[in-house]
Amino acid sequence: MDLLIKGGTVVTASGSFQADVAIDKEKIVAIGKDLPVEADRVEDATGMLVLPGAIDVHTHMQMPFGGTVSADSYKSGTRAAVCGGVTTIFDYPVQHKGETILGLVNSKKEILETDACSDYAFHCCITDLNGGQILEEMEQAAEAGITSLKCFLVYKKEGMMVDDGMLATLLLRAKELGMMINVHAENPDLIDLRTEQYLKEGKTSAWYHYMSRPEFVAAEADKRVVHWASHLDTPVYIVHMSDQEGLEACEKAKMDGKPVYVETCPQYLEFTCDVYKRPDGRNFVCSPPMKGEASKEALWKALKAGFIDTVATDHCPFQSYEKDWGKDDFSKIPNGCAGVENLYPYMLDAANTGKISFEKVVEVCATNPAKIFGCEDKGAIAVGKDADIVLYDPKKDFTISVNNMHSDYDHTIWEGKELHGYPVKTFLRGNLVYDHGEFVGKPGMGKYVKRIPRR
Repeated sequence: MDLLIKGGTVVTASGSFQADVAIDKEKIVAIGKDLPVEADRVEDATGMLVLPGAIDVHTHMQMPFGGTVSADSYKSGTRAAVCGGVTTIFDYPVQHKGETILGLVNSKKEILETDACSDYAFHCCITDLNGGQILEEMEQAAEAGITSLKCFLVYKKEGMMVDDGMLATLLLRAKELGMMINVHAENPDLIDLRTEQYLKEGKTSAWYHYMSRPEFVAAEADKRVVHWASHLDTPVYIVHMSDQEGLEACEKAKMDGKPVYVETCPQYLEFTCDVYKRPDGRNFVCSPPMKGEASKEALWKALKAGFIDTVATDHCPFQSYEKDWGKDDFSKIPNGCAGVENLYPYMLDAANTGKISFEKVVEVCATNPAKIFGCEDKGAIAVGKDADIVLYDPKKDFTISVNNMHSDYDHTIWEGKELHGYPVKTFLRGNLVYDHGEFVGKPGMGKYVKRIPRR
């Protein structure tokens, strides 16, 4: 036996219990109390929670955007991930006219094969059907384990937006193949109209980033996506849900039995639009922006009630000097914030302080992401699963600072956030990669996760 984790409390999506976990050849092979096995390495987890590694299904590593590239490379981003207990990331490469799904994804895999510190998978953002070739290639993509694609209903001027017809076409084709379409839902025309208006009026601060795309601008698009998917009878996954009205439309669809899946992010659970009034408000600029207190409260309520399926990060950090490009014009601020290293610790702190249960955290950060996106070897402490395991000390206090993170950015919106409880060790397929504040793995340890289509 390679590894035995003894005496901890195993947490699953459905319950918690004290047990040992035995690991051999990167897999969990036995779970039980006082397992009578010998192992090359024994890890004493007394007083610890034994959790499945989190799956962050929404990241943008080394992504070109806003005239620059996001600050975390695949190497630094996946390093930060495992140091926060995230053992698998999903990245979003963006296809442009003439590019194929497999050509684009394989070009990213070549980098990750050398640099990845966590396991990894891809959603591919589709921006052009290439005369119908993409619809044909989707079958090959699904066979290669790329079972989800993304559509932007925004970024019209940047050439990334799809219209309703293209969205419907992709939803229907994806259903045929057991794939999932992910959607960034905001109304681009309203955003452009309001942005132009505010800039003409000399209203240029970060506050007007929020004002250019407030709750109702996102809600209209959320409801449109739910409408099309419901009437076309196709599954759909709405990314980074941030607004109460759109969330309510999703809740109704779910209660009507529609396969609508909802993701939110820690920044929408923690912050409100008031951050854009701060002197450093531009550092919080992301799309969609943080919304008002009512939306924040609605998200927590929906999370507790089971209407939110996953919590992911939309990790897309930029350097502070790049954020400063928009100090006099909010439309020039690169959109995105850090989060991949903070996802699990933030959500586990919410459980440790009684806001939600630890089982709920495992459900939305590990088990549901694995189920929804076909990661059959991930997402749970169970025999046969990959030994992606996090040891969490519920008594360890931790204050987030850019100085104790493991990314390549120079600031974080989470600066000064105090957490009660923190991960102390992360195992990637049974291999120790994070140990009490230090990354101890090696780039290239991460493997590609080939996913199975939905049937």
